[in-house]
Amino acid sequence: MTTKADKSAQVRADYNAFLAMCPSRQLLDRISDKWVVLILCALSGDTPDRPGASPAPKAMRYSELARLLAGVSQKMLTQTLRALERDGLLIRTVTPTVPVTVTYALTDLGLSLHHLTGGLRSWAQSNMDQVLANREEHDARTP
Repeated sequence: MTTKADKSAQVRADYNAFLAMCPSRQLLDRISDKWVVLILCALSGDTPDRPGASPAPKAMRYSELARLLAGVSQKMLTQTLRALERDGLLIRTVTPTVPVTVTYALTDLGLSLHHLTGGLRSWAQSNMDQVLANREEHDARTP
């Protein structure tokens, strides 16, 4: 008879990202991508056009995301959205209008991930001055 503790221990053994063959490594690769972090922030409502505002998740069209994510290529945005949909982090809704309207919105799973990745974006923005100063100092003393 398997106990709850045994099942929990087995799950920890099955998904140990420190092991080379662990499937959770693939997920870590996906969610550590800058475009994933920025898409999750955008769909959560955590965007630069709303400083100080409390984020409120909202559905966005592809073109809205493309405008907001400066520098993302059409190919990269499409690939990332498809991967996030496949992982169940966002939902793609097609509305039969003329022309067809396609929107993307976070699922509950995607929103829970944003609570973590949004902090990464915020940390990077808040600490960039110090990181740049550290880089300059390091480069000045490195031959």
